[in-house]
Amino acid sequence: MNESNGDAVTRRLPDLATGAPEDFALRVLRRAGISEERYDTYVRLDTAAGGLFVAAGPRAVTGACLDSAGLTPTGFEELHRTRTGRSAISGGRPLPGLIPALRTGRARRLAIDLSGLPAQQRAVLEAVRNIPAGQLRPLSWIAREADAEAPPSVSEILRALAANPVAVLIPCHRVTHDNGSPCDAAYLPKAGEALRRAEHIDMRRVAELSRAGAVFLGSDTTFIYCHPTCAHARRITPGHRVHFRTAQDAREAGYRACKSCRPITV
Repeated sequence: MNESNGDAVTRRLPDLATGAPEDFALRVLRRAGISEERYDTYVRLDTAAGGLFVAAGPRAVTGACLDSAGLTPTGFEELHRTRTGRSAISGGRPLPGLIPALRTGRARRLAIDLSGLPAQQRAVLEAVRNIPAGQLRPLSWIAREADAEAPPSVSEILRALAANPVAVLIPCHRVTHDNGSPCDAAYLPKAGEALRRAEHIDMRRVAELSRAGAVFLGSDTTFIYCHPTCAHARRITPGHRVHFRTAQDAREAGYRACKSCRPITV
């Protein structure tokens, strides 16, 4: 069966039936009259890269970790408390919008709480959130989107990605180095590859274009240039593709930047 971008990210949903054993602690808290504002709940969902623990408060996701490194529920609870200062209780129902966001890879509208992070890390992760499902963006794009006046350095971006507290939902697997090679600072080996494959991102084609010097692709009919994985670039037929190594080359040839993927224009 064919799957659209991101449909393979969620393979199986957990048993969320009321009264399941993992709901016992929640029932106790509710009967004791303890407000939901004082703790988070979490569920485990299956993704193309393994199980994903996702914690949320009443209004927003507060953390997510893949268990591909052998992370246990207890380990996730401890990590979450250390990072946020809040307890994460197993059970409950997923935050509204979480399951569709995982199914489609489109989590930009999902409420995610990054308020406890340093401003620069938050800016980097918000930029990453704007990368559409099935597409890639280089580190230089992240730098510009994070702060046009004082872009973070590559090392600062890599540190922010490696410390991503909301794995998969903030899609660091869609970030590449400027030569097009994957930048999987947030993932173990093969996890990023699995997530990109689930979104039907053809890394072989990306590598071939990179070797050919095609950092950007232009259309000689529209005179617009894009990132190679942009939805508009994928529609350019081979006979009308123009390769550009730099944005300046594209501009000098009379091409203008795509308003959708916003290629580097400086």
